[in-house]
Parts: sequence; structure tokens; C-alpha cells
Amino acid sequence: MTIQDTTPSIPTKRGSSALHMGPRKKASSSDPLVSHRRHFGRTVFALCNYPSLLTNGILRLELLEDTPLEEFSAEEQREHRIFEQLLDSYPGLLEWLKDGSEEEVLHVGELIGKGAAGTRGDDTKTLKSALLDWISPKGEAIQPPLHRNSKINRGFNHELTGSLLCPAGLDWNDPQTKVNLRSGEMLVCGDQWPVFLYALYIYDPEDPWCGLLRSRLLVCAYKHVFTSPSSVEREPKATMNSVTIASVAYIATQVRFALSSSSVFSQTDTTTDSETFYHSLLDLLEDPEECQEVDELLTWWNRQVFPTSSAARRPISSNSALSNIRRKRLALKQATNLNSP
Repeated sequence: MTIQDTTPSIPTKRGSSALHMGPRKKASSSDPLVSHRRHFGRTVFALCNYPSLLTNGILRLELLEDTPLEEFSAEEQREHRIFEQLLDSYPGLLEWLKDGSEEEVLHVGELIGKGAAGTRGDDTKTLKSALLDWISPKGEAIQPPLHRNSKINRGFNHELTGSLLCPAGLDWNDPQTKVNLRSGEMLVCGDQWPVFLYALYIYDPEDPWCGLLRSRLLVCAYKHVFTSPSSVEREPKATMNSVTIASVAYIATQVRFALSSSSVFSQTDTTTDSETFYHSLLDLLEDPEECQEVDELLTWWNRQVFPTSSAARRPISSNSALSNIRRKRLALKQATNLNSP
């Protein structure tokens, strides 16, 4: 998905939207920023043009002195939240950026981008092989065989990967559907989510939230990336203690790519349309109207990956004394606010 700049108040000096992948460019220098930002790309925002993110963010800070963030476009608000999270995760970065030249700011962005791209590439490489173990029928080999180091026979070309990538709502068992998907006559866009996102790979059109982003395949991939490969079947050992929305979207994007026949993760790959897919998931998961479902989803994820953390605690029972106390407190607070002059 290409994100357009829709805010006319931004100076022409400002770069293009940072919330899409920039050109594939290798930074030549090594810096702690490279390794420090590996985690940021996985858990906050993966497909990002970091030089633009920094440049736009600094310019926007000046505009925010006179214009509230709410008056910017939704895309710019998201971009600025990501910019602030980046600053929070690296103390002293803002002061350095303000004092640095434009070339230095761009160089820092390239270093951060190098770390994120390196991480994404490492995850893509290891998941390509590991995924075959998770999708293999129990006690059986995949037929016809799929090679760990080649993806040419994956995607809709293979019965197993095709069934997992089939868009929710379509019937993979329909011969004409297979023909259309394999021939390319039926083009699958990034916002047409595959059935592997759903628990047991079952999609209910009457309740599209049911089982969404709760498949065992996603959990295995998440543990593989964020804890350790050996923890897929055991308790995790990690510095993380809770799951983030962006990390779930990142894993879903990586698994979708691993199942596909595409060999290179690229923003120009219209076949996998990974960027649109990633953004479409975040659009749902960051929607305030979906907060209840998202909170329940994150609680579920934390139980799967970090069962001993506080984030994995069950929601308060609706008929409990505690929930009743909180409801009454909220009602009292709302009534007080209404009666205030």
C-alpha cells in the first residue's frame, strides 16, 4: 500500500510518508543503532522508511508548537506516534537529531533501517525452513515434498501451502478456485486475509473476529522469532514479557511470505503485496472501535507466549464483586463530570 501525503500544512521540505518501506539500501557503517533497532522493527513498526520517519518527525515537532496533533491526518498521527516510540526507546536520540545536520539525520535513519532490515531478513531466512515442520501433517511427510531452501513450489502451486494461503471466504476445495488462484486470474490483494490467520484454519463469515490471529501456526512462528527456536514446544526464555499488536502483525506477515512462492521480500512485489497486508492488520488492531476484541486477543496471545506474565492474566469476570465495584466507580465519576460546571 502506498501511503499518500494528504496534509497540505506540512512544509515542502518534509519527506514522503515514512510508514512504507524505502528503497533497499545498505548502510556501510556499523553502529549500536543497528542492533538496538532490531527489536523496534519487530515490535513497533516493521515496514518503515527510517530516514523519512526521522526527518518528518523533527519537522512535525516544530509544527506541533502551534498545531495540535489531532489536526493532522490519521496517517501522520500514526507516523508521529511511531516517531515518539523510537525516541523513547533510545534516550538522547532527540537531542542528537536536533543538533545534527540533515546528512547526519539521514545517516542515523539508514543505520536504524539497516538493523530493522537485517532482522527482517534473518527472520525470513529461518522461518522459510522452520515453517515446514509446523505445517507438516502429524506423523507424515509433506506430499509432494517442499524444499527448505527453495520456495518455487510453494504458494498456490502446492496443495498444502495453497490451502493455507487461500483467502478467507473462498473454498480451496473448489477446483475452479484453485485454477483461478494458480493461474493468477484471481488476484489476491494484501487486504484479502488468508485462512491460516484463523484458529483451526476456519473462517466464520458471520463472526469474522472469531479465531482471527489465533492459529497454532502463528504461535509457533512467534515463539521461534521472539523467544527462541527451541521454545516452540516449551516455555519461553525471553527478555520480552508481553505481546504487542505490531509484533503479531509482523509475524503474520512473515508467515504469509514464508508460505508464498516469492523469493525476495520487497515493497515492489505485487504478488505477495506484503506491505498492504501488514498495514491492513494494523488498521484493524489499532482501531479504537475494536479495542475490546483487541484486548482479548492480546490477553490470549500473552497466555500462549508469556503465561507467567501479568499481561496474561484473565480479564475480570463480568459478574464478580471487583467488576461491580469498578462499574459503580466509573458511573459515579461520569455523573460527577456531568454535574461539574
